[in-house]
Order: sequence, then structure tokens, then C-alpha cells
Amino acid sequence: MLPTILLFTRLRRAHLGYQRRHKNRVMNVKKHYKQLVLHTWKAAFCTAGIVLLFLACKPSGSETQQADMLSLALMGGAAAKDAAEEPVALDLQDIRKRGRLIAIVDNSSTSYFIYRGQAMGYEYELLTRLAKKLDVELEIKIVTDLDKAFAMLQRGEGDIIAHNLTITKERQEKIAFTIHHNEVRQMLVQRKPTNWRSLTADGIDKKLIRNPLQLANKEVYVKRNSSHFARLRNLSDEIGADILMVEEDASIEVEALIRRVAEGEIDYTIADENVAQLNLAYYPNLDVSTPLSFPQRIGWGLRKTSPELLKAVDNWLLESRKSIDYIVIYNKYFKNRTNMKMLASSSYSTISGNQLSPYDAHIKEAAAKIGWDWRLLAAVVYQESKFNPEAESWMGAAGLMQLMPETAEIFGAEDPLDPRQNIMAGASYLQWLDKFWMDEIPDNDERIKFVLASYNVGQGHVLDARRLARKYNKKPELWEGHVAYFLEKKAEPEYYNDEAAKLGYCRGSEPVRYVKQIMQRQARYAQLLPEEAAPQSQEAQPLIASAR
Repeated sequence: MLPTILLFTRLRRAHLGYQRRHKNRVMNVKKHYKQLVLHTWKAAFCTAGIVLLFLACKPSGSETQQADMLSLALMGGAAAKDAAEEPVALDLQDIRKRGRLIAIVDNSSTSYFIYRGQAMGYEYELLTRLAKKLDVELEIKIVTDLDKAFAMLQRGEGDIIAHNLTITKERQEKIAFTIHHNEVRQMLVQRKPTNWRSLTADGIDKKLIRNPLQLANKEVYVKRNSSHFARLRNLSDEIGADILMVEEDASIEVEALIRRVAEGEIDYTIADENVAQLNLAYYPNLDVSTPLSFPQRIGWGLRKTSPELLKAVDNWLLESRKSIDYIVIYNKYFKNRTNMKMLASSSYSTISGNQLSPYDAHIKEAAAKIGWDWRLLAAVVYQESKFNPEAESWMGAAGLMQLMPETAEIFGAEDPLDPRQNIMAGASYLQWLDKFWMDEIPDNDERIKFVLASYNVGQGHVLDARRLARKYNKKPELWEGHVAYFLEKKAEPEYYNDEAAKLGYCRGSEPVRYVKQIMQRQARYAQLLPEEAAPQSQEAQPLIASAR
């Protein structure tokens, strides 16, 4: 029992020391302290129980042997943790074989967001060009919590973290970093005085924090485990005074904290200079001109087991940073404040709103009536018209869902340029196609691809591709690598002249690309926008003609 008693004594001393060192530094220290005590004592009792059980089951030995067993029990937990954090061996050749570069991003004005259905973001635009250079597709995963992002990277669930990520020594112990693609300082975000519009610049300055020493005993809200938290902790030591750090959940966006400062909910937070400047465009009552750090490098995070990918990305960054294209992208997001104010503050931006378009209510209504996810139907509408209700093609297709005149008439759209009529008619046509394929393609996930391809190119060409798939020993009920493969082959004489291809030539790459892009877009929409029931209209409106 002596080792167990000594363990309890040391743990108690450690807790007392922790309490003395951190008193009054972090506002929510009591909560974290209680959690630490609870988890530590739980661990102590668990460890003691294991050791006692082991000793009870073995012949008695020396006290030294018992102490050794206690050490082994403690070391076992640490070893298991280290093993769990070991990164998978997955490099550039594996990514090329997979055909996709998986990027882990967050929903922010610098990383990735959606505006009127279109994916945007400084890092996102760089990533699209990188993927093109590597000759792979880009897959986006939106993860706000950095700890979770690091874990996903190590498990191989992502290949690159693009989070406006500050390169720090602590992070370099866990992951590899590319060369930097940007440099920023950490800035204090604070609110100007209420009457700031009537004050001179000097008058405003006198009411704001301009010296880090003035942060003593001030509450500053930061994300847990962020570079901002680490900087604030170091700054507190540098100025020899307590800064009252309030830790927010790691899943919260920095821009959400900035908004809370602007709205008067909190007084201070910290943001990287580029993010702070972007937000200044649509929160003019903020001041972001007090630096709290020297310039720091921003890079992308990779696994340490991906040296070839790291080399390829570094080479691409070295080349691209000198290009006009990079300058245009950088200026678009960090120099053109008016443009960014429009993009990021719009209700059709996922940064500040939860809408894709002015027609979301119609899309949700139609999706509910045909049993679709509204974000999938929205992806179709964007693919067809980019949410332009007056769009018309050279072939005569019109409106949000690009209906041909005959189709619009059959499915009840008297005015194809009327947004609601067009969406409802297009949805009814999709419903008709779904019924057309239901018996042949029973799997819902597979069938939706046949429906989309038919909407784009007509079901006749898709039927041809199914007949070819059956003839050449492929599976006519599967899309990827089977029916999609032969739909593309219908552009080649050997196949469009085949007796199985009754409609002859088809530029099949277009419907195949159409299906892929819609499914990818729907997946991105789903990560940022909730699945909602269609809003109930105040006036009951009948569904436009059902499929005939």
C-alpha cells in the first residue's frame, strides 16, 4: 500500500501547486480545476485498483517489485496514448492512387465559405490550384476544432490542414508544416467608444488599449489550445501581470468571438491580422490596430509521414507565390474590403448567414414534396443556373432549373421564368425520373445518380450505357465505374456504333461530370447548412402538375 499512499500524496501536492500557480489567471479556472481533480482522482483510484488486484492475485514479493508494477501500470497508459497518436503512413503516391486530396478547413473568410452556392476562401482557392497541379480532385472537410483536425490528419482522414494555421514550435512537434504562404501578427480586437464617430483619432486612441501592459487584469476571450491562447499566456508572463484569459470551446470560430466584441457581449479577443482586417470591413465600430506579437508565419499542416507530399506542396507554393494568380487571389480577400464586406456579411454567405440563395424557401418546399434533401436540390439549381432565374441557354432551356419549353409545359410551369413555378416543375420532373428508375435501380443512393444524369442528358442515353455495361460484363445497377464508364465511352465510334447503343453518339463526359459536381456540391452544402423542413406557406399552394 505504501506506493499507493505516496502516489495520493504527490497528486495532492501537485493539485495544491497548480492552484497556487494559476490563481486569478484564468477566469474559469475553478471549472477546469474541478474537472482536473475529478479526472486525476479517478485515474488514481483506477490505477491503485489495478495494482492492488494484481498484487492480490500474485504471491507476495518485495516492496520494490510492487513499486515497479505501479510504474508499469502508469507507463502503460502513456504508451497506449502515444500509439494512438502515431500518424498513418500515407504519402503522395497513395493520394494520387486515391485520386483525391482531402483538405481539412474551417468555415471562415480566410479558409473556406460558401457565397450564393459557390465555394470561396483564400486558402480554398489556393487548394483548388494545388489539387490541379497534383492532378487529383479536391475533397473538403470542414472541422472547426483544431484538436479534432490534428487527430483526423494523423488517422489519414485528411491530408492537409488549411486553417489559417500559425506555425509554432509546439505544433511542429506533432505535425509537419509547409513553407509559409502568409505572415501575420496577432492583434487585439476591441470596441471603439460609443461616441467614436464624433471623436478625433487622438480622442479614440486615449480610450483604447495601445500598450499590452494595459491588459493586466482584463478579461480576454480566446479559443482553447489556440495560438492566441498560447500568446496571451506568454504575454502575461512578459508583462509580469495576470491577464484574465477566458477559454472558449475549441469548436468556436474566431470570427464568432470578433462578432461578440462588436455586439458588446465581450470586451476583448485576439485575431490574426488578416482575419481582423477582414472583419473590420463589416464591423466599423471595432479597432484592430494594437499588435500583441511579432509577425508569425502561416502555413499548412501535413503528417510527418508524408514527406513527398510536403516536398510537392512546398515546391508549388514557392512557384505560385511569385505568380500573378496568387497576387490576384490575395488581393481579392485581403485588399478589396468592399468586396469582402459584401461577401462575408451577406445572408447568403455561410460566415454570417444560413441561406444559399433568395430561392431557398421554394427549394425547401419542392424538396419536401418529392422527399429530397433540400441541399441536393439546391445543388441541382446551382449547377443549372447559378441561382439566376433569368438564365436561358442557346437551346431554349430557361429559368433556375433550365427547363426546356416542352418539359416546363408538361410539368405545369406556365411561366418558366417565375422562380417558384420553375423550381416546382423541375422538382416534379426529377420525381418522375426517380419513379422511372425505381424498379431498375432499387438502391436510393445509386438511383439518384441515374436520375441526375437523366435530367442532364435524357434517360435514353443512360439506358444505352446500361445496355453496354450489361454486354461487357459490368453492373448496370451501379453508376461509378460501370454505367458512368460506358456513358463516357459513347463518345467513341466503337461504342456509339454498337447495337446496344440505340441512340448513338453522346458526349458522355458531360453528364458524368454533372453528376459528380452536384454530389460534391451537395456534400459541401451539408457540412455548413442544416437539413430543415420546408417552411409552411401562409397560403396553401397546390403542387404544380405531378409527373405524367
